[in-house]
Amino acid sequence: MRPPQYPQPQERVPRMMRRIAIASVLLAAGCAGQQAAQKQPQGPTTTEERMRITNQFPFDVGVCQTQPRTLPQPLNQNILLGAMFSAQPEVLECLTSPTSRGDAKATRVAVTATVNDQGGTHAVSGENLSPEGQACVRKALELRVPLTALPTGAKPVEYQTEFNHQQDNNASVKLGLNPGSDFSGAVRLGQPTWCDCYAGFANKVPPTLKATVELKKGLANAAAITFEPVNNPEGDALAACLQGKMMAIPTKLDVDQLKFVYRFIHLNSRSTDAASAQALAPELRFFQLDLERGQRSADAAIAIGGRESAAAAYDAAVVKFQKTDRKKQQALLPELTSKCNALVAAAQQMVDAMSVQLQVDQRSLALIQELKAQDASFGEAETRLQEAITASQQDLENAQKRVKADQAICPKVNY
Repeated sequence: MRPPQYPQPQERVPRMMRRIAIASVLLAAGCAGQQAAQKQPQGPTTTEERMRITNQFPFDVGVCQTQPRTLPQPLNQNILLGAMFSAQPEVLECLTSPTSRGDAKATRVAVTATVNDQGGTHAVSGENLSPEGQACVRKALELRVPLTALPTGAKPVEYQTEFNHQQDNNASVKLGLNPGSDFSGAVRLGQPTWCDCYAGFANKVPPTLKATVELKKGLANAAAITFEPVNNPEGDALAACLQGKMMAIPTKLDVDQLKFVYRFIHLNSRSTDAASAQALAPELRFFQLDLERGQRSADAAIAIGGRESAAAAYDAAVVKFQKTDRKKQQALLPELTSKCNALVAAAQQMVDAMSVQLQVDQRSLALIQELKAQDASFGEAETRLQEAITASQQDLENAQKRVKADQAICPKVNY
């Protein structure tokens, strides 16, 4: 039997929060998407038809994926960073409702996630945040970011973050404006509860739909709702489902009748099907890609945290191995090998997540360059995204080197 090769504790990959938590380079996307939603034709003839209809905001169908994320264990700050960031669509959806916000235009949500060996809690507070909004955010986080207990005796982990909502830049329903806007607001607030209509679009972007809505005085519901044909089975099925939901919305009209167009703008932050977004107008594809970038960045942060947890588990196994009498070390080799293999797998998951993130970044850059050809103001966004891509490429190269280094260690755990 040759002398044992003592494996050494692993150097951890830096948290790289500077890459993962950076603000989006597409800050104008939310505003652009909402402005596009508002600039739809309202009807050319009567005074009622020329009424300005608002509250027609894009809807991120990603919020319909309500299953909890499966997170690497045990939890650490990088994992919590990514998990919280991935829940941003749900938090912002909570703040779409006027009952979730106060009178100010800006709403700030502060969240502290605390985890110890007894479990975890989400503490939610904020500014311009109503009790209803606070409860909605807490419920969304508890569902999407489950906080599981750390191992007995482990040091508690705490992560703090903020979510910010601006009425001028984020979906913000306002009621009491006029009957058409109130109906539109009821539709937009209803969409998160109509997830059965979106069941077929878990990983792709639903088509944009247009529905002509006709309201009449004295009727408790819409007189008629007619969708333009989509000319594909999935789209037509979605329109039929949404038509039924809209017909159930109560209405009240003081004038004789009102006719307007409701435009369903659909996005999906959790889409993995790039082709499904091609039908969107370039400005909306810009917004869609920004949502995807957010989720892919979150995935990368979680993967970095997963590798960190795997490294800590391997380190503990190494220490245990080194402190054990040499005659008894043989019995510890299976555990050591298992922990080392898990470390390599976690490192590879980190590479995979960063690779996907880089691909979305590159798609975003190509779109920005397309838009820049028509509007030079996109030049700043192009510069900032190119900087982000350069940093992401370097991070990916470092992660690939980390996989090779981890792989080189595992054979050394055998006699």
